[in-house]
Amino acid sequence: MTVAPETTASARLLGLLARDLPPDRLLTDPGTITAHTTDRSGTRPDGEPLAVVRARRTEDVIVTLRHAHELGVPVVPRGSGTGLSGGAAAGEGSLVLDLSGMNRILELSADDQLAVVEPGVITAELDRAAGEHGLRYAPDPASAAWSTIGGNIATNAGGLRCAKYGVTRDSVLGLEAVLADGTVVRTGRRTVKGVTGYDLTALLTGSEGTLAVITSATLRLRPVPVATATLAAYFGTFEAAAEASYAITRAGVEPALAELVDGPVLQAVDPALRERGAALLVVQCDGAGAASEAAAVARLLEPLATTVERTEDPARAEALLAARRLALPSLERLGRPLIEDIAVPRSRLAEAVREIRAISARHDVPVFTIAHAADGNLHPIIVVDPALDGLPDTVWEAAGEIFALALRLGGTLTGEHGVGVLKRQWVAEELGPAAHAVQRRIKEALDPRNVLNPGKAL
Repeated sequence: MTVAPETTASARLLGLLARDLPPDRLLTDPGTITAHTTDRSGTRPDGEPLAVVRARRTEDVIVTLRHAHELGVPVVPRGSGTGLSGGAAAGEGSLVLDLSGMNRILELSADDQLAVVEPGVITAELDRAAGEHGLRYAPDPASAAWSTIGGNIATNAGGLRCAKYGVTRDSVLGLEAVLADGTVVRTGRRTVKGVTGYDLTALLTGSEGTLAVITSATLRLRPVPVATATLAAYFGTFEAAAEASYAITRAGVEPALAELVDGPVLQAVDPALRERGAALLVVQCDGAGAASEAAAVARLLEPLATTVERTEDPARAEALLAARRLALPSLERLGRPLIEDIAVPRSRLAEAVREIRAISARHDVPVFTIAHAADGNLHPIIVVDPALDGLPDTVWEAAGEIFALALRLGGTLTGEHGVGVLKRQWVAEELGPAAHAVQRRIKEALDPRNVLNPGKAL
């Protein structure tokens, strides 16, 4: 019987890894493999991966990639598996490279306001460590309590505070990364400013594990604000709440966060919240002028909202934000969420909300929507029966119309979750043929054998 070349390559790879890695790094038991097949998106690839390499040091990554590159075996990097676009889904014949065990904070400098961390560090743990020095890590994804820094960098994650402090890329000063062939590169710098050469740090940030595997990151920290003030406003319609959020921008106020939650999401979190209104807008201002900015926001919202509550108490502020933070876990109790991640110009947020409602009605597909209102990033979420093998045609049709809507309004397919596998068919439409071709050439230059997370992003 003739043995397929890919089978031979897989067997050789496992043999080389068993020989060259420490004994606890290569895992082949079925339970571990199954647990590493998908991410939080629920994307189900064909088949299962060969094995899992649980890296502990950069040398483990180098050895793994060098052998995989030589043999042409695909490698799927992953952190804690909290991705929402299928970027860490690992199918038949692939090798999973699990970086969650590389979880050390290597340096935290209060003087230079930076940290050097491995990719498996949990986002909230870095923020807590920085807090001991009067600093914080500004990016605040909703999954901060369990997502990893490496995963955040791979998708250029956003979060609640990105309206004022930017997305992950704005806090990444430099990287250590391993290319597909096992070559280690170091990009960026430790200084706040630096423009030497091409910006490889920015290129790798958001590349979804398709160009290199990040093994450490130098991150910018910021002082903890001296004060915060938080408002929660309920509205009669979601469109009214969206229009009110843009009124804040138009007035020249720059809140740290402005989060929108629609009525169906409020119902899923707590029916008592839904009784208070059809939409919730939570706004937080920070810094020395937090109280005066919050007062200005309150004056804007009071004529438009049904109720407005304001507090400067941190505990009460977290209670007001709970509906936003609990949104996704609450929807996951209803079924499998298909989480979209479009962004539109802030001036067109209310228009996008109206169109999403119309798309939902037209296809008879319930859509639950939350949004980072201050930067126009919407998450229209369709919840489907997890027992289904695939997604119904009506769901794909509704999703396609939502993506088309984003592009028609001058927006983008993804603001922070990445393309993964769920949005690949729409990427060329957004990028255009010339830019799409350039990106493909970059991929070919850095990963000529297409072993790093193939089938993702582009």
